[in-house]
Amino acid sequence: MAEPKNWFTIDRVDESTYILSEYRHWEETHCYLLIGEKGALLIDTGLGIGKISAEVRKLTEKPVTAVATHVHWDHIGGHHDFPDFYAHEAELGWLQGAFPLPVQAVRSMVADRCDLPEGFDVGSYEIFQGTPARLLGDGNIIDLGGRQVRALHTPGHSPGHLCFWDADRGYLFTGDLVYKGTLFANYPSTDPAAYLDSLEKTAGLPAKKIFPGHHSLDIQPELVVRMRDAFRELHAAEKLHHGSGTFAYGDWEVWL
Repeated sequence: MAEPKNWFTIDRVDESTYILSEYRHWEETHCYLLIGEKGALLIDTGLGIGKISAEVRKLTEKPVTAVATHVHWDHIGGHHDFPDFYAHEAELGWLQGAFPLPVQAVRSMVADRCDLPEGFDVGSYEIFQGTPARLLGDGNIIDLGGRQVRALHTPGHSPGHLCFWDADRGYLFTGDLVYKGTLFANYPSTDPAAYLDSLEKTAGLPAKKIFPGHHSLDIQPELVVRMRDAFRELHAAEKLHHGSGTFAYGDWEVWL
């Protein structure tokens, strides 16, 4: 099968930070390449439809470690090209055969509202499985040489969800914890109360730029505070639980 052309859109944040976006799928997943003096870190690897490793090699020749903000299929699709990958222990089972969705359901989501490359066989799409080279916990540092990135355990959307904090630059990579659009906290594997705790943690950081897992990249740090405040109000109203509904706040909403 020929490599899909123009699957990724590449944006340069600074001389050593890049965004690799998949705008041809409705979820518009974003992955991030952070380059240090000794190595590079790839935050998420997308859907696995385009070959993200080939795009990364155009941007750096340094050794690359992949990390997962969380082990959902749309964030780990390219992990098979990165044997040196990290994840959180709480989602280790999902990487070893216990992912909570059947592959048929995932294939349907791959095809849904997607401008798939000509000849792409959805029926052959598989959910990535593997063993991490390292299990990350809250506060763990990833040293790239002259650039340190801290992992923050931020459960809510998923049990082992991680955000990544580049303190020197003030960059916060939020995965599926924070983005414009519908936040999903309604699945059995989500935890609305933990989501609030994670927003409390991230809202207190002196972030200068927010880099989300999906959709618009035009996000200011105040969005994290607004989300935190909204979750606080839902908690006070005893609505922060599964089944309470969908609550809209202009440029974002949460489905509980």
